Amino acid sequence: MDLENVAPTAVPEDAHLLDVREQNEWDAGHAANAQHLPASTLMENLDQLPETDDPLYIVCRSGGRSFQVAQWLNANGFEAINVSGGMDQWFESGLPIESDGDGEAFIL
Repeated sequence: MDLENVAPTAVPEDAHLLDVREQNEWDAGHAANAQHLPASTLMENLDQLPETDDPLYIVCRSGGRSFQVAQWLNANGFEAINVSGGMDQWFESGLPIESDGDGEAFIL
């Protein structure tokens, strides 16, 4: 089965969005409704994934890491969809972002 890819504008508002970027990228700017779980720590933190029958939407900066994570999750019993273009495309599409700092949110 081919991995499903969707544009950021096609991610449902109530979707479980999993941001797999590193901490500094997350802190700079992320989708308000996202869960942060860096790809580099995914294996030891699988218990942090939600128990749901709904698909997980996976996002990174540009779509490369999220594609790999989504492939791995699908091969291991999860339903995962890659958000193509990542947070770069999310921001360019005018979708809202927030930061974990005092400054204006941006995509790193």
